Amino acid sequence: MTEFHYAAADDGIATITWDCPGKSMNVMTYEGLAELNACVDKALADDAVKGVIITSGKKDFAGGMDLNVLAGQAGDAGGNPAEGIFNGIMQMHGLLRKIELGGMDFKTKKGGKPFVAALPGTAAGIGFELPLACHRIIVADNPKAKLGLPEILVGLFPGAGGATRVPRKLGLMAAAPILMEGKMLSPAKMKATGLIDDVVPADQLIAAAKDWIANAKEADLVKPWDAKGYKMPGGAPYTPMGLPMFVGGAVMIHAKTQGAYPAAKALLGAIYEGALVPFDTALKIEARWFTKVMTTPSTTGMIRSLFLNKQALEKGAVRPKDVADQSVRKVGVLGAGMMGAGIAHVSALAGIEVVLIDATQESADKGKAHSAGILDEGIKRRKVTEDKKAEVLGRITATTDYAALKGCDLIVEAVFEDPAVKAEVTKKAEAVIPADAIFATNTSTLPISSLATASARPEQFIGIHFFSPVHKMMLVEIIKGAQTGPVAVAKALDYVRQIRKTPIVVNDERFFYANRCIIPYINEAMRMVREGVEPALIENAAKLLGMPLGPLQLTDETSIDLGVKIAKATKAAMGNAYDNDDVDEVAFKLFDEGRYGRKTKAGFYNYDEAGKRQGLWQGLRDTWGNPDDETPLEDVKLRLMLSQSLEAVRALETGVLEDIREGDVGAVLGWGFAPWSGGPFSWLDILGAEQAVATCDRLVKTYGKRFAAPELLRDMAAKGETFYGRFAPEAQAA
Repeated sequence: MTEFHYAAADDGIATITWDCPGKSMNVMTYEGLAELNACVDKALADDAVKGVIITSGKKDFAGGMDLNVLAGQAGDAGGNPAEGIFNGIMQMHGLLRKIELGGMDFKTKKGGKPFVAALPGTAAGIGFELPLACHRIIVADNPKAKLGLPEILVGLFPGAGGATRVPRKLGLMAAAPILMEGKMLSPAKMKATGLIDDVVPADQLIAAAKDWIANAKEADLVKPWDAKGYKMPGGAPYTPMGLPMFVGGAVMIHAKTQGAYPAAKALLGAIYEGALVPFDTALKIEARWFTKVMTTPSTTGMIRSLFLNKQALEKGAVRPKDVADQSVRKVGVLGAGMMGAGIAHVSALAGIEVVLIDATQESADKGKAHSAGILDEGIKRRKVTEDKKAEVLGRITATTDYAALKGCDLIVEAVFEDPAVKAEVTKKAEAVIPADAIFATNTSTLPISSLATASARPEQFIGIHFFSPVHKMMLVEIIKGAQTGPVAVAKALDYVRQIRKTPIVVNDERFFYANRCIIPYINEAMRMVREGVEPALIENAAKLLGMPLGPLQLTDETSIDLGVKIAKATKAAMGNAYDNDDVDEVAFKLFDEGRYGRKTKAGFYNYDEAGKRQGLWQGLRDTWGNPDDETPLEDVKLRLMLSQSLEAVRALETGVLEDIREGDVGAVLGWGFAPWSGGPFSWLDILGAEQAVATCDRLVKTYGKRFAAPELLRDMAAKGETFYGRFAPEAQAA
């Protein structure tokens, strides 16, 4: 299977075209690297070839390394995975260095052949590191193109020379956003950084590359770090100018990651150590750091959850196999509040015709205006055009008339969390929609099977739980009721794919999966407040775990009054089995004080008039504070992590979760569960079942029976099993 195609023309220019068969985007494989290496050798050995263009046969250049290859790299290396990974990375460095030197005599810097990267569109990861090794980078003026090195976002760092070349080209401070934040930039913005050389009209891309080759001088082929007297822009680590930058870089990394992400620390180590030595030695240092990251369990978890599992779910891994395509043509959204308006927006943005219904025309119009507001923000950022805005809004019909739902093949109900109200609109909609239409209720807590009793066709009734704000949150939780049929599941999954979000499918039980795990996390934080644990310690412990928000801040964002409402409903349903009275003491106290969260500018935190947090409310310490509290930081962290993770295990144990991939992906995307870990099941695998059970037993003695290890976890500990060893699809198929 040929991925790189070589062609030499009479003008003395060879073109190497990257075109992976059967894929919409080029991704690098080891077979591809071998082919590229052979093409480069052929060009360098041919005296008739005066220069080389590396380009793509697709509309984009490349999407990076095939992470399926990276995920299996350690296993493929046999008894010494670190050595195997290191050797593989060094082979990659050797190839890119061969391109960079272009066959020149290294001492005289003469006799080299120019290599030009001609990029028609997006170039990411190694798809950008390969061009960085070329002597000129020319990019088509493609408005959809994005260039950059996003590896840090999946638990890696640019390990094919990016961590060495970028800071040597730009200096540490200018390189930081590209390397340490994984920012993808437009061609114009990337040119402004100095990492690419030219942006030209798309139809002039190859001509511009040929023109540069024709006029290139030998000095144009010598990279700054290969030239005599090279000094790093901004200064190396132990220079008067460089030292503050490197110290500042370390502080910035820690501030953003709290030390929870191994790849960020490794990246800084590679840059720092590499800046102290010659370029080729720096590449070897980069390879060693990359190997260290690749052999870290958290990296395995991040790659598996944030790429492999996420991609599998988006491609339909849990979709009913024998159901025909259920793509949505026309969706009816009932309720034009914040959730309904958001659902209408993402649907219209995906090209689906939308009917947005509310009780009054004013409310319906306000819901449509929500979409207009999002699009206006996009226009301000030059991400959206006026024509695009008009096109999206043109797909949304805001009305009070249920007759407008005629022809809808999917209904998404997003009215108040009141069973009576939901039942009323269900009956109204089913009176006019086609007999084969699917009805989905957007709810975060109400049992789907119960809501389905209002439907005349419960097998076509399903739950779809969107997260707020809808246009930003990537996860959608699909809930099967007791009578939900496979067509409804397929319809929901195909719809979620259309609106470009990631689905998980769970079975119906109180709070489903996401809220089932979030609530214990928030409750544990409130228990600790009541115990007198310093609130700032609780919040900072969560951040040290890599959580995007502390649990008290998260409660403010989701609203305290909503939590109180859920608590009252849960207590009414559970009766004597309800065991959260200590939590309620804290939540109800804030509720009674009128502190409902950020929306009222008063909650666990104080806020200024603009809604900016001003610090934790002193009333927490005044009411429950205990200066003599000696709860260890490690216990605070374990209580926060296990409160979520044990609930995830219970969800799997009781059948709410059917696939651990959904448990991990749902946790990371749904509420930001420690992304560095890959999710609760990946984290428990890192910890080890035996250690997890021992920790649970200790916490039970000190803090209560809620930390009792589920029988499933005890069974795994006794057998020496891991979740992915026992429950991953490939393990179950074995």
